Amino acid sequence: MKAITQAFLLATGLLALGGAFAIPPEATYVGEKTCIKCHDVEAKHFSHTVHAKAFRLNPRNPHEARGCEACHGPGSLHAQRGSEKVREYLRGFTREWGTPVEEQNEACMACHKGGQRVHWMGSIHDNNKVACSDCHNAMGRFSAQGLLRTASVNETCEACHGKQRAEFRRRSHMPVPEGKMSCIDCHSPHGSPTRPLLRADSVNETCYPCHAEKRGPLLWEHAPVRENCMNCHQAHGSNHDKLLVAARPYLCQQCHTSPSLHAGQSFRGDQTAGAALSGGSQSPRMIGRSCQNCHSQVHGSNHPSGARFQR
Repeated sequence: MKAITQAFLLATGLLALGGAFAIPPEATYVGEKTCIKCHDVEAKHFSHTVHAKAFRLNPRNPHEARGCEACHGPGSLHAQRGSEKVREYLRGFTREWGTPVEEQNEACMACHKGGQRVHWMGSIHDNNKVACSDCHNAMGRFSAQGLLRTASVNETCEACHGKQRAEFRRRSHMPVPEGKMSCIDCHSPHGSPTRPLLRADSVNETCYPCHAEKRGPLLWEHAPVRENCMNCHQAHGSNHDKLLVAARPYLCQQCHTSPSLHAGQSFRGDQTAGAALSGGSQSPRMIGRSCQNCHSQVHGSNHPSGARFQR
């Protein structure tokens, strides 16, 4: 597949011979010292990164030993002509520069392929043309690890995922704003077999490492619980208790709707605390945890008499 892609790029002129993207074939490598003569500030920032340590102190191959040009391409034409048409002579890693995202990512994947990136091709981030440099800054150490563009994983993710950022500010939320966990505890940003880039094969398998008591095996299982935790819970945050998608008992009544059983008889709108103020008859079964006042083992039970998930 990669050979076919390269053949297509060569035919269309997007890929030059020798593997350099959009750089004239007559360009040659001039060495890092030539770059530093003008870009001393960038070189000082770069010196603090793991890339600088690898390229300068322990390069694994001649490509890494080229330093700046390992990523930006051969710089002879840029060195000769200065700022004139600089974007035609070097590979850039910003949106403003104009280098196509595929070209930027190909330069990164030359070293960072496999491992966590094995599922990158075809992932939701890849399909949405997310560049490695949208999340990472290889030229400066702004984060404790990962060479991220911001100080933390969560800040980097929230720069694009505004909806999730708002959900984490709801009254019941995962402890992400407090720094007790991060987005990558559940998601794999570099690719995953699942559409939401989960680190496990399913939502439940992602939740179980922290919520092991819900895993089972259980003698009496609650069908919606075993199917998907998100049948009842919001993944990031909710304005209802325990990240629930709706308040109890209304959450339970989405499935338990029979008017002949007590799920319909005992939990009616005229039995709420608000209804009592207008002359209704408030029911104690509507108070607190509602259905879970009695059916406390709602995730499943191992008690011989726990078919109804009671105490």
